[in-house]
Order: sequence, then structure tokens, then C-alpha cells
Amino acid sequence: MTRTRIEGLLAAFPKLMNTGKQHTFVETESVRYVYQPMEKLYMVLITTKNSNILEDLETLRLFSRVIPEYCRALEENEISEHCFDLIFAFDEIVALGYRENVNLAQIRTFTEMDSHEEKVFRAVRETQEREAKAEMRRKAKELQQARRDAERQGKKAPGFGGFGSSTVSGGSTTSMITETIIDTDKPKVAPAPARPSGPSKALKLGAKGKEVDNFVDKLKSEGENIISSNMGKRTSEATKVHAPPINMESVHMKIEEKITLTCGRDGGLQNMELHGMIMLRISDDKFGRIRLHVENEDKKGVQLQTHPNVDKKLFTAESLIGLKNPEKSFPVNSDVGVLKWRLQTTEESFIPLTINCWPSESGNGCDVNIEYELQEDNLELNDVIITIPLPSGVGAPVIGEIDGEYRHDSRRNTLEWCLPVIDAKNKSGSLEFSIAGQPNDFFPVQVSFISKKNYCNIQV
Repeated sequence: MTRTRIEGLLAAFPKLMNTGKQHTFVETESVRYVYQPMEKLYMVLITTKNSNILEDLETLRLFSRVIPEYCRALEENEISEHCFDLIFAFDEIVALGYRENVNLAQIRTFTEMDSHEEKVFRAVRETQEREAKAEMRRKAKELQQARRDAERQGKKAPGFGGFGSSTVSGGSTTSMITETIIDTDKPKVAPAPARPSGPSKALKLGAKGKEVDNFVDKLKSEGENIISSNMGKRTSEATKVHAPPINMESVHMKIEEKITLTCGRDGGLQNMELHGMIMLRISDDKFGRIRLHVENEDKKGVQLQTHPNVDKKLFTAESLIGLKNPEKSFPVNSDVGVLKWRLQTTEESFIPLTINCWPSESGNGCDVNIEYELQEDNLELNDVIITIPLPSGVGAPVIGEIDGEYRHDSRRNTLEWCLPVIDAKNKSGSLEFSIAGQPNDFFPVQVSFISKKNYCNIQV
């Protein structure tokens, strides 16, 4: 039967029905309509005139019992929502125009298509995934342990991933490479003053130099940004990339602060969290009972907390950090956190650096204007990287005006706006670029920097 013939027969059905009669079938010259009213709808079966009417009525009853299995209400929109489920169920009742000998329970089982082989396959796959995860955790623990052991013995940390020990000498170089690659995943603003405790060594290319170059070239061909600051430079130049060697005396102090904050797209601080700590390292026994005077000029309302072994009363009264027990001394040759502070706020005036990203749609894409402004004049931010996400598959952005430099990472679909220093003399700057896309494609913007000055005015 052609589709037009079926549509014609269905269109004729409402005209043939007489209201007020109890018949459940109508006959024409060529076909018989067997039907059953179901609230506002009809279930209709079209058969030839020589088919068995009793069998047809039985089939019709089975059809009408299948519908409530899938539809909560017998309404047109509910039927069309579950049309495919119903078609599959009907297909189990009638095959090639003939009624199959099935009941409702069998139809349910057939349409579920439950397969024992599939269950076994899924169980095996889940087991394999669990084993792989356990193996991965075990390997990660082994690598961490190896790294810790190497650090304790003062040796080079073993190489991980593509960077072998022949590529990287000294812990500070490793931290620099990983930071540059991972920075884009950090929260909105996260300064982490990286201060290696020892002098950093320059890169040494040994016998494996050619292999290293090939590896770097391969990464470059894939669009990866490689820091070649240590490749082929003189030692004096290579050391400038890292923090300068720190002059360590018998008593060594390290003050570290980390800020994480999230701002709304239309301005407004959602959350800002700051954690600060003073670390003390003593390398000479005779200074073990030293006391430190802390100058707390903070006006922002940070919460201070001393180490349990530090005399809290002495600190509160005289701002001195000393041990509770005068007989004991600070541990020698190990970093001890003696004072930490915390600040959590949603006060907008506390934001150190504001970013304003303004994409506007143009005829062939978007024109994006983005600007930064330093809010705290006494801060000096170094190595600022503002990462703007870009839509994928539309090529490189066309840069209009820019303060500073930029890097386009085609693999990660990001534009990195790099500024070496932001301070009172260089408070604000802007970048303009255009690219195909929608305004939503350019959020969230992520920012990372390091600062040599404290955000909270706490000094030793």
C-alpha cells in the first residue's frame, strides 16, 4: 500500500462514522475499519473485508492496552511525545500484516531489548576502569614518593611526562614550566610568589640535546607555546628568568600570600579569599630561641592565627613571636609556619586588579575591548597573564591596539595577554581584537600574577 492510499483511508474514516450507534466497525467496498473509542481519541485498525473479525477485535484490544503502558494521559500531545515507543510496541503485535501470538508481558520484554551479553560486557568494562584508576593512583603515589625522596637527598627530581631529567635541571625550572602551562586553569586572580630556596641552575644540554630539540620542535608544530628562554641562551641570561638566588642567613624568613577571587561578568565581587603565612627557617642552633617582632599595619581586618607552640599572649601584647616554652628552641633546618592570616570578603574596594571585558557584535563577528586597572597603587604585579577564551575553529584573532604582548594558543583556543609589570606608573592598559563569535564565547576571563609586595601590610 502506498502512503497516499493509507492517508486517504484515514481521512475517510471520520466521515464514515455514525454517532449514537454501538458498532465498532465500518465497512466500505474494499476495506473494513475496526475501531475503539479511547476518551477523545480512536484506536483504528484497517483490514481487508475477508479477515477474521474476532481476531481483529482481539488485536485491537491488545493495541489499546499497550498505549497506557507508555502514556500517562490519553491525549494527543502525550501520544506524539511517546510515538516511537508506541510504534516499536505495535511492531511486536503485528508483523508484515499478520498478528503475532504475543501478550502484554512479552511485548514489554521485547521492547526493553535487555541483553545478557551487554550486561556482561558493561560489568567487564567497569571492572577494567576501576583497575585502571587504582593503577593510576598507585603510579601517582610512587612518583610523588620518588620526588619527595629526591628532594630530601637534594638530588634532581626525576623527570615526568615529556620533560625528562635531561631537559630540566633544578626544581625552580620545573616549577616555571609547569606554571606557564597550567596557569590558564587557575581561578580569576591567584598570585603565588614563587621563591625557590636555593640558587637556580641554568639549563644544561648534554648528549641528548638533539632529542630535546626534536621534541620541542614537535610540540611547536602542534601549536604548543614553548618557553625557549633557557634554550640556547647564555647561563647569565637563563638565570634572569627565575627568581634571583636568595641570600640565606642563619635566620631566614619567608612571607607568602595567595589571593583567589571571582568577579561577576557585569562587575561586582562574588568572593575573595586571601591566605598569608610567615615561614621561619633556622640553620644555626644558637638562634633557636629567637623572637621576631611583627609590624601589623593592616587596615583591611585580617584574622591572625599563631602556631600552637607560639606564645599567644606575648604576641597579642607586644606583637612578638616566641615559643611558649622558653626551654625549647625552634627546629633547625626546617621551614616552620609561625603566623598565618586569612581574609575573606565580598567588598569590591578590596579587589587589587579589575578587568573589564566588553565584547560587541559586529557584522562579521565580535569586536572585543578589554582593559585592566590597578586598584591598589602600592602594589607591583609581575608576570601578569590575562587569559581570554576564544571560539574554536575560527582562526586567529585580529589584534587592533594592545598594551604589552599577546600569545594565541590555537590548541586551547585562548588568547593570552602578557604584561611584565603593572604598578602605579603603569596602572591601566587595554587590548582590542576582533574575531568571529558570540559575546558569551569570551568568558570567563582568567588572570594570574605574582607580586613581590604583600597585599596585607604585615612585616617582620
